[in-house]
Amino acid sequence: MREGEVFYYADEFNLSWLPTLRAMWSPKAQQVMVPTPGQPTKRYGIGAVNYHTGETVVLFRRRKRRREIAELLQTLLDKHPYETVYVAWDNATTHEDDEVEAVVRGAAGHLVLLYLPTYSPWLNPIEMLWRHFRREVTHCELFENIKALVAAAGDFFDRYNQSPQRVLSIIGAIPKNSSACT
Repeated sequence: MREGEVFYYADEFNLSWLPTLRAMWSPKAQQVMVPTPGQPTKRYGIGAVNYHTGETVVLFRRRKRRREIAELLQTLLDKHPYETVYVAWDNATTHEDDEVEAVVRGAAGHLVLLYLPTYSPWLNPIEMLWRHFRREVTHCELFENIKALVAAAGDFFDRYNQSPQRVLSIIGAIPKNSSACT
């Protein structure tokens, strides 16, 4: 990356009130019961991670439509008004439309969208951050309500933005000021 450029990986994730399940230990011949709500209410996280600094930008919304995707792009541009912002993400239909294109045109060359190959989530390092988020926040955890779940999710990203080196470690990135061979 050259001076005046920032590079983000972006994607969306589901934030379901239903707990995510994983393997866990229990006493012999006893099954662990994980309570679930009657109706699975959802919210969505729409976010980006700076590949060189570890900083995350995550918006929590009721939907993950083109409008919310365009909002994320505008948030990144507002955060870096004098730099060229590169965003790599998958080929989801919500990433290609008039609202997203309007943000790109309005950025006048300061926003470059890079599309990863279809059906290749392992190429997007932000997927590792989403996985880590689920392990730490939602696995086998039932929150009192959806508002408490969104608050816990926000706390997670706020906490990790305080120590971006942890995020870089999770996504497997090398900080901008480091070199791979020291």
